[in-house]
Amino acid sequence: MNWKYPLPRIPGSRAMVLSAALALTVSGAAALAAEADEHSGHAASEQAMEHDHSGHAAPEQAMEHDHSADEHAGHDAGAADDPHAHHRAMMQQTGYRRSEHDYALHDVPLVDMQGNQTSLLAQLDAGKPVMVNFIFTTCTTICPVMSATFQQVQSELGAERDQVRMISVSIDPEHDTPARLREYAELFDAGDQWEFLTGSLANSIAVQKGFDVYRGNKMNHEPTTLMRKGQGDPWVRIDGLASAADIVKEYHAMLGR
Repeated sequence: MNWKYPLPRIPGSRAMVLSAALALTVSGAAALAAEADEHSGHAASEQAMEHDHSGHAAPEQAMEHDHSADEHAGHDAGAADDPHAHHRAMMQQTGYRRSEHDYALHDVPLVDMQGNQTSLLAQLDAGKPVMVNFIFTTCTTICPVMSATFQQVQSELGAERDQVRMISVSIDPEHDTPARLREYAELFDAGDQWEFLTGSLANSIAVQKGFDVYRGNKMNHEPTTLMRKGQGDPWVRIDGLASAADIVKEYHAMLGR
């Protein structure tokens, strides 16, 4: 896959993020995975779910995604031996792609990590710029890397982080209870501006489809970060494992700085 923006070759920077994320995975997220037994309750539901690319019918979406038949064939073959094969392949890519979109989002009911009922639009339309990604707590590949990157983003923003809303939506809500999300948030020193959301499986899928990130099941999950300046503004979409520095750069560019 050809990426529009190559990551800067800063010695050790990518390795540091991966190393830190994987260390957290071994010590914390992997423990959550063992407790949850991530494959036990999902085999039937994941087989029942179809690989849905319906959102790609729109010309704009079709232009922004280049999932070739060969790539999907490789995903299927790799998954037979290693359920994380797709994620491991994504981790080898060293760039990201930026695009802008207008998503028709619905006010989907969700639950925050304190167990409070909320909704997608209530979280997004809070009068602040917003960043969104999608994770699940038992993931041992791209999710801890994405979460470690968000951790670095909040660090690089410093006091400015209080002016942005950061949201991580679980794509495995059947296992990612509010209590589990609180544990996961602690692993990554999530500040008050960083919220983790869960809910029913159907509602999680609805949110994923709204942002065109639904890929049929969690093992086909791809690293995507979305950000928006304010309500009514277009969404900036970053596909790929962008560094914290790149996300902050795109965030500042979005704000016109």
